[in-house]
Amino acid sequence: MIFQLSTVQTSKMLRNLQHILDKGAAFASSKKVDMAVLLNARLAPDQFHLIRQVQIACDTAKLGAARLTGKVDSAPKHADDETTLEQLTQRINDTLEYLASFSEADFADAASQKVSQPRWEGKYLTGEEFLIQHVLPNIYFHITTAYAILRHNGVDVGKKDYLGAMPYKA
Repeated sequence: MIFQLSTVQTSKMLRNLQHILDKGAAFASSKKVDMAVLLNARLAPDQFHLIRQVQIACDTAKLGAARLTGKVDSAPKHADDETTLEQLTQRINDTLEYLASFSEADFADAASQKVSQPRWEGKYLTGEEFLIQHVLPNIYFHITTAYAILRHNGVDVGKKDYLGAMPYKA
């Protein structure tokens, strides 16, 4: 299940994010609004703008998988200098490509692995705790915030855009 959540589900959410961004671009084009206005929009003065929300969502997904598998050095590095939709799309695609490089076997010991980050000052979480209490809430938070920024600015996005395709059974 760790593989499914940390690669399959985060990939789905990044594809949904791209879909939402594409709807933002269509909105900007139809309303003759510079896309940069939307990309630099934020919900509150002290909150990150849309560009940063996308960057953090990508970082959360790629570094989550990398830390769970002990492959941090293999994660794509990004300078956080994107300013256009095309650059953000490339970052999302780079992240999706990286996530696709993992197999279920890569996560064999992930649940019990000790995962830490420099800002945690020597503290750690087990891999399972890291995934459930850090990675998933963070990616959902930043994609939800990106969605909310676009929605707040008039982009016609709804819950189905956020959730994406569902694997319904008949």
